[in-house]
This record gives sequence, C-alpha cells and structure tokens, in this order.
Amino acid sequence: MNSVENFITDIEHVEKRNDALTLLALLSKASGYPAVLQGSIIGFGQYHYKYESGREGYAAVIAFAPRKQRLVVYIMNGFSEYEKLLEKLGKYKVGKSCLYINKLKDVDLDVLLEISTLSVRAMQQKYRCSDK
Repeated sequence: MNSVENFITDIEHVEKRNDALTLLALLSKASGYPAVLQGSIIGFGQYHYKYESGREGYAAVIAFAPRKQRLVVYIMNGFSEYEKLLEKLGKYKVGKSCLYINKLKDVDLDVLLEISTLSVRAMQQKYRCSDK
C-alpha cells in the first residue's frame, strides 16, 4: 500500500474513510494525475506559481483533505466560473479556493466531477502542470 492508501485506511470514521476513497477515485479521474500525500492533503499533479511579490513555489493542481469536521476540496482557480454548476451541487460552503463538504452524500458527485475536471483543464491552460 502506498502512503495515500495508508493515510486513508487510518481514518477512523468509516463514512469519512469511504468518502475519502470516493474522492480519491473522482479526483484521479478528473485530473489524470496520480495521488500524492502532502502532509494531510492528497494532491493531484503540480504547477509552479510565482506571485508579484516574488514568492514562488509548487502546489497541487487539485487536491482534497479529509478533515475531522468536513471534507475540503481545493479548486485552485476558484469558483467564479462555476456558479451555475454550484447551484446544482447540493449542500456545501466555499472559501477562496476551498469547497467544504460535510458528507459526499450531500452533493451530486457528477457535478463535483464536472467542476473538478473543468478546474484541472483551466489550471493546465494557465500553467505548465506535471504529475510530479
């Protein structure tokens, strides 16, 4: 078992563990990148960013974290392009680039897959993305 699978297997709450397995499959499909454990975040692909301040680094193209309170899906390009899809998603909250979901049964997984796929494509158009 790799570190991602070990991390998910170690999630105590059964529903949270199953939701994490579902998100692992969904975001693998949406991105086409292998999953990589980055601390407590499971990322897919990476891109290089550089801010006007000069700060730069690497981040996942798309990612998720199975937190105790809720699941967090990191949609790196934000949500402004997905307003119509978000209306169909179900029960969630958003931050700047975070989609907070209590349980996957609260959302439409087909809509989540579509948002995730569109986000990955947008990131690939804006940045040089890779699977490392």
